[in-house]
Amino acid sequence: MCGSELHALPDGVQRVARVLQDAAHPNAPVMLEAAARTAQEAADGLGVQLGQIAKSVIFKRKEDGMAVLVVTSGDHRVDEKKVAALVGKVGRADADFVKSQTGFSIGGVSPVAHLSEPVTLLDQDLWRFEVLWAAAGHPHAVFQLSPADLQRLTQAPRVDVVQALAKPIAETQP
Repeated sequence: MCGSELHALPDGVQRVARVLQDAAHPNAPVMLEAAARTAQEAADGLGVQLGQIAKSVIFKRKEDGMAVLVVTSGDHRVDEKKVAALVGKVGRADADFVKSQTGFSIGGVSPVAHLSEPVTLLDQDLWRFEVLWAAAGHPHAVFQLSPADLQRLTQAPRVDVVQALAKPIAETQP
């Protein structure tokens, strides 16, 4: 990429593309025809497993109003209690907070290129996959990366922040 092709992309995607380019990341953002506002939409559009979607969830830390970004697999739910144990009490972030802190709208929040640097946590279950896909600053934009790339780009710790999965009925019966 030489940079001139970035001007045709939405602003948030341009910001993500520049960060990826500056970090010598091998994969630029791609624009999908259909929206990928949810992990399921992204997985369907890319033809990959739901867990391969690196889902960005923003919380608001209660003590100081700081944004907390949790990146987890698309097939998992974040456990707020586990996040709070690591960073302090958190609450849900509304769309205005997400946009003002990240520069991205919900459904397109990238794990990189935020307007204000968030506290970031990476769920350890992302390492189940060799290839992940993350939002690239717009509901139609994604980029490919590995879990190691994600950690290198965000400088975030690898932690357990997801809800325990329910055991199948057959495993819980004596």
